[in-house]
Amino acid sequence: MTTAPAGTSTATGPDDPDGALLQVRDLTTTFPVRSRGVFPRVTGRVQAVAGVSFDVEEGETLGLVGESGCGKSTTGRSILQLVRPDSGSVRYAGRELVGLSAKEMRPLRRELAMVFQDPFGSLDPRLPVAELIAEPLRIHDVHPDEAALRARVEELLGLVGLKAEHRNRYSHEFSGGQRQRIGIARALAADPRVIVLDEPVSALDVSVQAGVVNLLEDLQERLGLSYLFIAHDLSVVRHISDRVAVMYLGKVVEIGDAASVYDNARHPYTRALLSAVPLPDPAAERRRRKSRVVLSGEIPSPADPPSGCRFRTRCPKAQQRCADEVPLLRPSDPAGRHTFACHFPEGDADSAA
Repeated sequence: MTTAPAGTSTATGPDDPDGALLQVRDLTTTFPVRSRGVFPRVTGRVQAVAGVSFDVEEGETLGLVGESGCGKSTTGRSILQLVRPDSGSVRYAGRELVGLSAKEMRPLRRELAMVFQDPFGSLDPRLPVAELIAEPLRIHDVHPDEAALRARVEELLGLVGLKAEHRNRYSHEFSGGQRQRIGIARALAADPRVIVLDEPVSALDVSVQAGVVNLLEDLQERLGLSYLFIAHDLSVVRHISDRVAVMYLGKVVEIGDAASVYDNARHPYTRALLSAVPLPDPAAERRRRKSRVVLSGEIPSPADPPSGCRFRTRCPKAQQRCADEVPLLRPSDPAGRHTFACHFPEGDADSAA
């Protein structure tokens, strides 16, 4: 595994008050492709994450969106070192995480937590709720006294909208929304500063999604949390996010303030995603059908991505330059808060050239 030398990172150190709490630079994660047979061998690599960079400020929610298979979840797991990246830099509060051993990462896991997508598979069915929530407290030796531990568990249950008497029940006795609340309580147990939320509402009924999203917003305001909110539902992401990063085939193609990305998307892929979001007004939905962007073809294999721009095989504006040259993120606004990676973006005078 290759790590980024500390002296070459663009991330700022812990003494810099202007540095983001979480800084990701050129993060790359691949997985081996093995042949079948008695003696399998590595025949290639799947580029799940290919040079991703972004910041998460303290108290901010960064939404990470894209189609299934684009590398969103692997990005989140790579940041927390649950999946070891091949290269790049992940700095939390000025400390480099890439290259740390499991022993070195252990104390940092108190401050970096994760809520998983599947509330049915992420909770051990053999343990009562009290033990599920108390487990991280025991691991980090936060409340060695049993009375204090019990009080903390009941406090966390109340924090996520569950009752103290739920502590002795098992996860299979709860609904999907309640299980996800237990998962959130478990993530909060050791007082983290950053939580990676991996599709936290996608497995839930629409009727309970809003309740979980509102809970997350309330917890962020009360506890000063920072979120990396991974999802494919653009309407949920717009509601909860301060900024949005759009991924396609392992790369970030657009990133900026939520209002700017949703109201003035520059990348053709972002425009296509937004045009697929249903509108509640039937008349507006009918009018929009005329300008809807419909993508053709399938997402290329991450084991063999296209040359140049990875989106070019599905982009209606692709030209030869797109095959020859990798587009770099460039600013859309003078402040540089909104950037995109496209040679011929929407809205440019030369885009039709």
